[in-house]
Amino acid sequence: MRTSTDHHRTSDTAASAEAAAPSTSPDTPPAYPPVASLSEPASDSLFNLSLAKGLQVLRAFNAAHRSMTLAEIAQAAGMTKASAQRSVHTLQALGYIGKHPSTRRFVLLPRVVELGFNYLDAHPMISAAHTYLAQLARQSGETATLSEPAGTHMVYLAQVLTTQHIPVLTPVGTQVPLYASSCGRAYLSQLPAAQAQALLQQAPMPARTRATLTTVDAVMAQLVQCQQTGYATNCEELFLGDMGIAAPVFNARGVVVGAIHLAPPTSRWNMADAQQALAPLVIECARAVSQLLPAD
Repeated sequence: MRTSTDHHRTSDTAASAEAAAPSTSPDTPPAYPPVASLSEPASDSLFNLSLAKGLQVLRAFNAAHRSMTLAEIAQAAGMTKASAQRSVHTLQALGYIGKHPSTRRFVLLPRVVELGFNYLDAHPMISAAHTYLAQLARQSGETATLSEPAGTHMVYLAQVLTTQHIPVLTPVGTQVPLYASSCGRAYLSQLPAAQAQALLQQAPMPARTRATLTTVDAVMAQLVQCQQTGYATNCEELFLGDMGIAAPVFNARGVVVGAIHLAPPTSRWNMADAQQALAPLVIECARAVSQLLPAD
């Protein structure tokens, strides 16, 4: 988690990393496959292409595209304008999409939040972790985050903000790549090596900063280190000025299901001090949460 002061502090150096970093923020959800790639499988008679298109329209909206015209939605969703119009009309009738009163451009409506909330509300890991996340944030003075895997990314499920510093918002639902995040590495480290390697090979590994490890072999070496220490690290690989320390979370069957992490800024911590002071707290928190989780 970056603080506002850290954000200003690193803004002067951001330009130096621009060539190495992608144009999109690491907080921006990854691009979803266009609907054209979601064509109905020949062997799947139950696949509903219309539903797939509707979901793709919802996914087309993000921080960079908060409002769009119908043509822009069609382009972002990878479908024809006529097909987009049918999906938008249906979603509008159901209350998930509306038109901005001033610009008349299409926007998402609050009802969309229901789709994600129902998942979060029933998630056993969130209820198990809340008290321990609060304790971790209080003890460390840093924001504590719970995440779980989603494809080649980790998704933030819950977060307790530090009260000692002003944090930059990284809301629930934020996605960070497995390869360059401490939480992703903590999760990968507890998978069979072949499975971890396969996940790393599924997606590109661009340099988010000049410090980002961008090869499978380099990240796999980090996973071995995590297995030995019980926690994973990340030093300015996603954001300049940010570090990460994470520990894996397991269910009752001993299967890794997520991770808990802190993101201490380099303005207040160096990696050696953070590992010594914060890593034991993160490991203890992850263990406590793991003991409360069911088998499934």
